[in-house]
This record gives sequence, C-alpha cells and structure tokens, in this order.
Amino acid sequence: MDFKFSEDQLAISELAESLFGDFGSDAAMAAHDESADAMRFDIWNKVVETGLHALLIPEDQGGSGLGMQDLLAVLIPQGKHLGQVPLWRHQLATLAISRFLGNDKKSLIEKMVAGESLGTLSLDAHYESQGHHLHLKAENQQTGLLSGKVIAVPLGDTAQSAILTVSVAGQPQLVLVEDLNASGITKVSGRSQFYEGVATVEFSNVSVSILPQEAFAWIEQRAIACLSALQLGVLTGQVARAVTYTSERQQFERAIGSFQAVQMTLADCFIDCEVLRTSLYQLVWRLDQGYDCTPQAYATKYLANLAGHRVGHLAQHVHGGIGVDRTYPIHRFLYWSRALSIALGSTGAHLERLGDWLANNNNLGWKYDLDEHQKV
Repeated sequence: MDFKFSEDQLAISELAESLFGDFGSDAAMAAHDESADAMRFDIWNKVVETGLHALLIPEDQGGSGLGMQDLLAVLIPQGKHLGQVPLWRHQLATLAISRFLGNDKKSLIEKMVAGESLGTLSLDAHYESQGHHLHLKAENQQTGLLSGKVIAVPLGDTAQSAILTVSVAGQPQLVLVEDLNASGITKVSGRSQFYEGVATVEFSNVSVSILPQEAFAWIEQRAIACLSALQLGVLTGQVARAVTYTSERQQFERAIGSFQAVQMTLADCFIDCEVLRTSLYQLVWRLDQGYDCTPQAYATKYLANLAGHRVGHLAQHVHGGIGVDRTYPIHRFLYWSRALSIALGSTGAHLERLGDWLANNNNLGWKYDLDEHQKV
C-alpha cells in the first residue's frame, strides 16, 4: 500500500504546517491558555483566508470539493501544533447541512463557506447516555420543536449554528439548530480541559431541522477520522518534543536519550503512532471511495484512544519532574490527547461495538474477494 500524499496533498499539508507552525509557538499557546478566548481567532482568520475551512465543501457551493484524505493532510499539522480552531467541526457541519438538508439551507451554507457564520457539532451526548435518556428531545417531523439541554457543546457560546444529538421518538438522531442566539435558548459558558470554549445550552421549544436517520453514521465515521487525525498530529508533536528533550537532558554525564530504557520507550511511542496512521489512512481512503466503514471506524477510534493514553503518558514520563510543571509546554499535549480520547466514547466502548459488529458479520477477512474490492 502507498501511504504517500499526492503532490496536491503535499502542498496542502505544507501550507497547513506553515500556518499552524507560525502561530503555534509556546508563548502564543500560553497566552491563549491565560486568556478568556474560546478559540484562537488569529489562526481561524488565516484558516478562512486560505480556504482550509472549506476543503470538503463542493466547488459549486464555494468550497474546494476535496475529500477526507485532503482534510487529513491539514488536521495532522493542526494537531502537531495544537491549533485551537474548529476546522473539522465547521466544515463537517457545513457538508452535512449541504448533503442532508440541501437547498433549504442555501443561505446558511453560503455564510458558512464564506467564513461569516461559524458552525459546530456535538455527538458526545449519544455516548454519554449510551443512546438512551438523551436530555434533548424533538418532535418527529421535518421541522420540530427542541426542548432540554446539552452539556459542554464545543464553542456553544461562539458558534452561530450547531448540529446536536437529540432523542426523536425515543431514538438518537441529529438536528440542526440554525441560530444558537434564537429566542428560547440560554447558555452557560465554560472552558474544556484543553482550553477550548464550551457551553451548556438549554432549549425551550426552539424550532430545528431534523436530519435523516442515516446522517448519524455518516457524520460519526467522518468525525472519528477527524479526531483520530488530530490525535495522530498531537502524538507526533509530543514524541518529537520528547526526543528533543531526551537528547539534551544530561544525567550521569550522558544524554538520557542514550539510555536503552528511554530509547525503547520512545520506540514504543513511534510504533503506536504508526499503527494508528495505518488504520487511519485506510479509513479515510474508504470514506472517499464511498465504502462502508463501520468496523474500520471503530478500530481506528480504539487505536486512537489507546495510542493517546500510551504515548501521552510515556512521553510525559521521560520528561521526569519537569513534565508536571504547567509552565513547561509538554502538559498541553497530554491534555489534548486525553480530550481527543474522551470525545465520541471510550476505548472500551468502541472495542465492544467492534466486537458486536464482528459477531454479526462473517464476511470480513484477509482475502480481498468482497464485491467492494472487485470494483477497484
């Protein structure tokens, strides 16, 4: 298998690396941590200026018309430099509105593609409730009335619109809240553990648009790919910093990176990152090909969570006592890797879902003889 980016994807990746690298200094991140800002607005303005916020959006709607593989080339550098912007949420929400609600929301789509309106999405309520007893409920019709509350919506007090998980006729489904400042909506703002603005949002008979049932799996699989790409970027940056630190830190008149135990620890971190990379690249390729990605998404999320835990703690460990000092930048990578692991469910939850899928599907194996493979 060839995991190399195409020339166009390399150009996109280099642009993202330059953009996020220029704004990703430790001093800039520390200033954001100490501020009350919900996101890095300086980075977001540049993201919109370069068009990276609309890579997935069709060309006839003002976007670049690219795929998940191209978005992957941006999300990895974003994670590496801890770029605190809603790049994937915004365009995945925009694409979902375009795909499932179409021309009815043409004006909103135009504003989101132009960067004039910020969109967000939150699927976490589904995993927190295990699909039952969702606190948000809507009527079972094309345009329903939404009541209840949802906790810790990413950028819930900053975005203008949101896609949220609700209960419709007792089943989890997605709805579009077109105006988060509409009458009947109240918010309590806060901040997540990795310095992103969140808000608990409460609704009282607010008009919303209900997405079709199939929208949840469609968004979920792409959200898993995006979160895993960010995780890979975060861990790549974390390992790079650990290598630099252990190459410079002296103990017993030797760099601690020359000790076999430290070398093996960092080698394990590298292997975990490459395992995640392999699974992630397969997932995004299948998404772009239009193949079913149910087991691949569960497996990738499991590996992203596992790598986030292992690499996050091992890279922190080789920093010794300085790693627990919040004035030293390595702690931010640990916070990000933990937050990304928590999003969309735990390691055990996705492993269980993968096991259930495998128990009910006996056509997944090493032989490439399925119908989907004959089309390639």
